[in-house]
Amino acid sequence: MSEPTTGGQEIVVRVADLNIATGQQVLVTYGLGSCVAILLFEPQHRIAAMAHIMLPSLSLARRGDRPGKTPHTAVPALIEAMVDLGAERKKITGRLVGGASLFASLTPPGSIQMGERNVVSCREVLNREAIPLVAEQVGGETGRSVWLYASDGRAIIRSASQSEQLL
Repeated sequence: MSEPTTGGQEIVVRVADLNIATGQQVLVTYGLGSCVAILLFEPQHRIAAMAHIMLPSLSLARRGDRPGKTPHTAVPALIEAMVDLGAERKKITGRLVGGASLFASLTPPGSIQMGERNVVSCREVLNREAIPLVAEQVGGETGRSVWLYASDGRAIIRSASQSEQLL
């Protein structure tokens, strides 16, 4: 399966990383398992932002030197960067992708999976920051990759178990 044709400059957002895109730029992150991609978009100024969240809280991190590692540091950093580029904070919306339980069969019944913990934490931080969550594709047992287009806010998701989807 080939990657979606972007027509613009791709900016890869790696694990525990974050970035901003404008114009024809496209943010992409590959191989989301239990990790969650937080996608932010401000339509008037066409500013997109993405973080590849790895952990649900700072207390689980060995070092806190990467702001994309948890939603508690990533979301405020993304909002600040978007506003610095001219985004209107009240027009920023959020979407979530990922949080799968790739090895659910190997964990004890009733235990909370890391993917689920990441999703809950991301939702809580977006709510605290008053960023409306307008869509999500989370959970399940398969990994995903996602492309976020700054030109129109479109998000395309690819996974091994489903055809390409627009979020």
